[in-house]
Amino acid sequence: MTARACATRRSIRGRFGIGAVVVTLGERGMVVVSGGGEAVIPTRVRPVFDVTGAGDTCVAMLAVALAEGTPLEEAALLANAAAGVQVSRVGAARITRGEVLAALADQSLAAGGKVLGIEALGRVVAQARSGGMRIGFTNGCFDILHHGHVALLEAAAAGCDVLVVGVNSAASVTRLKGAPRPFVTSAARQAVLAGLSSIAWVCEFDDDTPLELIRAIEPDVLVKGGDYDVAGVAGADIVLARGGRVVTPLFVPEASTTNIVGQILASRKAVP
Repeated sequence: MTARACATRRSIRGRFGIGAVVVTLGERGMVVVSGGGEAVIPTRVRPVFDVTGAGDTCVAMLAVALAEGTPLEEAALLANAAAGVQVSRVGAARITRGEVLAALADQSLAAGGKVLGIEALGRVVAQARSGGMRIGFTNGCFDILHHGHVALLEAAAAGCDVLVVGVNSAASVTRLKGAPRPFVTSAARQAVLAGLSSIAWVCEFDDDTPLELIRAIEPDVLVKGGDYDVAGVAGADIVLARGGRVVTPLFVPEASTTNIVGQILASRKAVP
């Protein structure tokens, strides 16, 4: 939100004597401006199949909640969740209170509902695919997230509609990289990745390769760094057999967790 946008909302309140202003921000959620300040209501990132009725659903839920005596900010949370359910349907659908409460519960889970187990991931991916979305997949340890990771993830997201990222479990990282790796816990690594707008969902896997995940979601696009040969990418045969693509868009030299840790250790030794 820009300073100009914030000033505009405050100006509307002052000019018309309105007690509070609620502004919808699409996929960024909404903001509530009242005498007590501003509150940003984030939204859960989800596939959007049809925006028909989203605004009406938001207003209706907000009105019902306020009429029941729900505090404004809590009412906005309900309205935001209801709109999120609506855009996941085709056409103007009837949304029940139970569905709104379930959506709120999902949103309160790890990283706003972006961190999923393999079964839940399979369901949301199937829903996204039924809406005509191309599913992208990449994976890694992401032990210390760096600019090379971010560049690859952004490139991967640009080649699909929703990007799924598989994350090696702690045991898997140790087998692949050796002790004392990983430096960062699995939960923390997944939470950091889920905070990136380029990623739709994150899922942990415990094997040395993400073959089980790839079989479960059947991605349309499989992405790995430019230092990989397509023939050596785990799951490439599965994706290609379905008519999908395997791409290795880029490689950022010297951007690695090993180099970062080495620089830190070297700098400590240099300190007298």
